[in-house]
Amino acid sequence: MAVAVRGSRVGSGGGSVLRSFFSYRIFVSAMFTLLFLATLSVLLTSHPSHNDSVMDATGNAHVRRSFLAWQSDPVKTRLDLIYNQANNHVALVNAYATYARKLKLEISKQLKMFDDLAQNFSDIQLKQAYRAALFESDGPVDEDVLRQFEKEVKDKVKIARLMIAENKESYDNQLKIQKLKDTIFAVNELLLKAKKNGVFASLIAAKSTPKSLHCLAMRLMEERIAHPEKYVDDEPGPELEDPNLYHYALFSDNVIAISVVVNSTLKHAEEPWKHVFHVVTDRMNFAATKVWFKMRPLQGGAHIEIKAVDDFKFLNPSYAPVLKQLQSAKLRKYYFETRAENTSTDVNNMKYRNPKYLSMLNHLRFYLPELYPKLHKILFLDDDVVVQKDLTALWKIDLDGKVNGAVSTCFGSFHRYSEYLNFSHPLIKQKFSPRACAWAFGMNIFDLDAWRQEKCTEQYHYWQDLNEDRSLWKMGTLPAGLVTFYSTTKPLDKAWHVLGLGINPSISMEEIEKAAVIHFSGDMKPWLDIAMNLYKHLWTKYVDNTMDFVQMCNFGM
Repeated sequence: MAVAVRGSRVGSGGGSVLRSFFSYRIFVSAMFTLLFLATLSVLLTSHPSHNDSVMDATGNAHVRRSFLAWQSDPVKTRLDLIYNQANNHVALVNAYATYARKLKLEISKQLKMFDDLAQNFSDIQLKQAYRAALFESDGPVDEDVLRQFEKEVKDKVKIARLMIAENKESYDNQLKIQKLKDTIFAVNELLLKAKKNGVFASLIAAKSTPKSLHCLAMRLMEERIAHPEKYVDDEPGPELEDPNLYHYALFSDNVIAISVVVNSTLKHAEEPWKHVFHVVTDRMNFAATKVWFKMRPLQGGAHIEIKAVDDFKFLNPSYAPVLKQLQSAKLRKYYFETRAENTSTDVNNMKYRNPKYLSMLNHLRFYLPELYPKLHKILFLDDDVVVQKDLTALWKIDLDGKVNGAVSTCFGSFHRYSEYLNFSHPLIKQKFSPRACAWAFGMNIFDLDAWRQEKCTEQYHYWQDLNEDRSLWKMGTLPAGLVTFYSTTKPLDKAWHVLGLGINPSISMEEIEKAAVIHFSGDMKPWLDIAMNLYKHLWTKYVDNTMDFVQMCNFGM
């Protein structure tokens, strides 16, 4: 009895499992049926995506036919394939037309052909005979009409393939060229930005006072304050006004540069005791310069006079145009303010805003006869030159009544007056020739008697007053010198003065060795970190490295 009961319970459990299994199968079948019906509904109600050239009505009719053809009629399946082939080629033709427009080929024959071909595909599908027989009819497809439709489509497909084959390589190359042009433009923009930043950084490096130079001036001032008894001024000797000696004018606020010019000159002088140096500096560096030459007296009995520009009382705003112009609020704003609206967008114009171009120390060269009224001749030297030979022969050169003896810098069309002066100004155009040859400041022998006779300082005042608005020239003392000494300059042999060691790395060593004076003109001065190593040793060998202050200030020579 017990066994029978147990067996009935097992049987009852087995029936329950079978019922659950069949219920699960029914559920899964139902779900798949629902999914199939939903998919079918979407296919029958969705709209295919065609190009603008295909009308919505034709597309919807074709969708219905394509689904029914898939179920029953092989002719309708063939229609569906032809239809899709036509639409695919329409898309391809439109794509190449888009490439043509992107490549700015709107007026080309190829673009018109592609547009016409795309329109032809659309026109075939929109023909009334084809729409009525193939797309809008619910009955069987007319095979004759289908064959005609297929023939027209295949003809257009063939033409499309031929056109694409002929133009694909050309368009691909044009796209590559356009992409390359875009890349070149972008890189060029980055390059211009980098150049501008580089020029700006170079200008900052060139015009800023190096830490070592500032240190040297402070050390010399400290020495002056600590031991005032050692640096009592001596009475000026008669040799400072003796016209029979060789006199040099040197105007600078750079102590170590002054020392190099003096040391290199005396090293090559055959009679150093006949050489007299007239140094003028600014008030800030006046004491430091005097201490240097007290600690390092000139060799060979040479003479030196050190003054500050403020010592010349006749240089005041009522007399000197530069000092008068410095009182102009507009000019001070242009040179000294650093607001964003004052910045220049032109890299080449950044240098025009350097305040040194309105420095009285820089314009002092135009007052030599008044600074040294008892002298007949004087040799002007910039502070960035090195003397390599005895210069006394310059005093013996016959200037033929001219005021200024200088080396010409023009060659070909370069360094002509047209590069320095504004010949669109009527006064400049009237007074000067744009083809006139420019010359260089840096080593100039001046006949002060001829200067006084020609009234060159008055000429300088006249032109400097007119250029207050910078309409005659942009910057610097060279243009002012060119107009002041236009007809009173005698060209010297080029071996006297070789320029460009601070800007031009291609000057030959042979040319440098023959030169009496080498000039580090340009931004890469030899006392700066940006100096050209190719030439720097020509300057550093005249630096007095035995002086304690030079070593303490770490000049890195």
